[in-house]
Amino acid sequence: MKGKTLKYIILLAAISVAGVFLIQFWFLKSSYNFTEKQFRESTSVALKEVAWQVLLASGNTSCFDSITPVEIVTGNYFLVNVNAAIDKELLKKHLVEEFKKHEVYADFEFAIYNPVLEQMDDGILISNGEEKLSLYNFQTNEEYKHYFGIHFPNRSSFFVSQLSIWYFLSALLVIIILFFGYTLTVIIRQRQLSEVQKNFINNLTHELKTPISSIEIASSVINNADILKTPERLFTYARIIQEQNTRLSKNVEKVLNLASLEKNRIHLNLEEINLNEILTEISAQLKQTDFGLDTNIKILTNELNFNILADRFHFSNLILNILENGVKYCEKKPELHISVSEKKKRIEIAIADNGIGIPKVHRKKIFTKFYRVPTGNVHNVKGFGLGLDYVQKIVSAHKWRIKVDENTDGGSIFTISIPK
Repeated sequence: MKGKTLKYIILLAAISVAGVFLIQFWFLKSSYNFTEKQFRESTSVALKEVAWQVLLASGNTSCFDSITPVEIVTGNYFLVNVNAAIDKELLKKHLVEEFKKHEVYADFEFAIYNPVLEQMDDGILISNGEEKLSLYNFQTNEEYKHYFGIHFPNRSSFFVSQLSIWYFLSALLVIIILFFGYTLTVIIRQRQLSEVQKNFINNLTHELKTPISSIEIASSVINNADILKTPERLFTYARIIQEQNTRLSKNVEKVLNLASLEKNRIHLNLEEINLNEILTEISAQLKQTDFGLDTNIKILTNELNFNILADRFHFSNLILNILENGVKYCEKKPELHISVSEKKKRIEIAIADNGIGIPKVHRKKIFTKFYRVPTGNVHNVKGFGLGLDYVQKIVSAHKWRIKVDENTDGGSIFTISIPK
C-alpha cells in the first residue's frame, strides 16, 4: 500500500470515527436532557397526586384548584403546598405509592414544615425501602403555611434505568474506538517494519553481491593462462579473492548471528575480566582492522582498576561494534575516547566519538533491529542496521544499561552502566 493511500485511509477513518462519536455524544446529551425533563414531570405529577391525597384525607379539597401545589426549587428539591395539616405516616405512605406508580425509582427524603416552630421537622430518608434519619437542610418558604419538602440525594438509579441502553452503546463505541486505534497502530508499525525489512534486504543484497562479483571477476582473470607470465597480478587477484571472501564470510556471519539472537540463543560464559586489560586488547584489535588504521584511540581509566563479570567474546564484540560505528560515521579523522568512571553503585564505560552524531529523535530507535538513521535516499555507509541491535541484546543479557548522549565536541557518547 502506498504511503499517500494509507494516509488518506487513516484520515477518512479518523473523520468517520470522530463523526460517529460526535453523533453518539449528541444523542446521549439529548437523551439526558429528555430524561431530566421526564424526571421532573413524573415527580411533579406524583407529588400533585400526593397533595390531592393529603387534602382528601383532611376533607378539604376545594382549595386544590386555587393553589400551585408543586414548586420546583432545584432539579433535586421540590416544595409541595397543600394548605392543610399533614400526617407524617400518611404522607410517607402516599409518597412511596405514587413514586412507584409513576416509575420514579430513586431514594428520597422529606420533611414537613411546622408552622408553630416556623421550621422544618426532622427529615426522613427513604432508601431501598428502609427508613433513616435525614441530615439534609430543607429550605423553607415564607409564602406557604402547610407544606412539605422533597429532596432526591441521588438520582443516578433513575437515570441508569432510563439511559442504560445509551450507556451500553457509548461503552461499545469506546471499545470499538480502542480496537480501531490498536488496529491502526499495528498497520502503521507493520508498514514501518516492511520498509525497514525492504531496506535490509536491499543492503544485504548489495553487501553479498559486491564480494561475489569481485571474486567472480578475479577468478576469471586467474583462469587465464597468461596470468602466469605476471606473478604480481596473480598475487594481487588472489589477495582480492581472499579479502572479498573474508568480507562475504563476515556478512554471512552477521545474518547467522541475527538468526541465533532471534531465537534467544544468547549463552553467556561469564568470567571475571579486568576492564583495563580487555579495553586495551579491543583497542589493539580495532587498530589492526581497516577501520582502525587511521583512527586515534585514547583510553582514560582515571587510574581506576576494576574487574567485571562478563562474557569476554560478546563484551569484545559489543565494544567493537560501538567503536566501528564511531569510525564509519565520521567525516574527518576519527577520534575515539574510552573512559571509565565510578558512580555510587555502578561502573560506567563511556565511548565518545567525533562523528556526525545522532539526532535526539533517533537515539532510542537506533537499538532497534534493521533501523538506520535516515539520510535521504542515499546511505554513504553500507550496513544492515544490526550492530546496535546486537549491542542492546548483549547489554540486556548482562542486565546492564546503555544510553546515547550528544558529545559537546561533536559526535556521540555511548555510556554502558555496569552494576558493581
